[in-house]
Amino acid sequence: MSKQKDIHLYTASTMNGWKPVIFLEEAGVEYDLTPIDFSKKEQKAPDYVKLNPNGRIPTIVDRSNDDFVVFESGAILWYLAEKYGKFLPKDPKEQSRTLQWLMFQMGGVGPMMGQAMYFQRIAAKQGEEHPFAIKRYVDESRRLFEVLNTHLEGREYLVNDEFTIADIATYPWARAFYWANVSVEGLQHLQAWFGRIDAREATQRALEIPKPFWAFFGKGDVAAQERENAERFKSDVSKQS
Repeated sequence: MSKQKDIHLYTASTMNGWKPVIFLEEAGVEYDLTPIDFSKKEQKAPDYVKLNPNGRIPTIVDRSNDDFVVFESGAILWYLAEKYGKFLPKDPKEQSRTLQWLMFQMGGVGPMMGQAMYFQRIAAKQGEEHPFAIKRYVDESRRLFEVLNTHLEGREYLVNDEFTIADIATYPWARAFYWANVSVEGLQHLQAWFGRIDAREATQRALEIPKPFWAFFGKGDVAAQERENAERFKSDVSKQS
């Protein structure tokens, strides 16, 4: 029997779900993985909700720290960064800058992109058409991309030239501009940042765990994966109707 790893990760193939996977793969940290199947509502199962009261992914259990549980993807990244001393600057000011950009993703890029995706790729596919909402979220996502683009001018990564948890958090969301139908035309600094992270083998490997969903990035059988995605969240639309 193989030895249990310190970190037990519960996640799924979503933008938030990939964040801790990217960290762990980039840091070379071994971990145990439990994929969460949304179609079976495993994120709402009583045993899982004991770990994550919000019934969402991802969640980690740190077995080396009295089975300490951390939920919310940004909090997980911060916890792992402090635990392993990776992807978090040592200088207090640089740490604060990293936290600021992490919160920019958590409070802005993620929610706006998520809603743009939901109304176009899920609700609309179930007959719920909301053009005003779509325009609102797509336009705001583009504005946030422009903020990123301006900030990235002359920088390799979000916090100077150091790959940090701010990049790890922001990349899977911003890189999925295709899925949200948000244009990146004219945003050359943002696109160059995409290119740098696209070239990171560990990050690209992480995007196939627990399973690849390349349609988010405009690759593969987009139509089939769009149908799959809409179906697994079908009940969420019916609750709103």
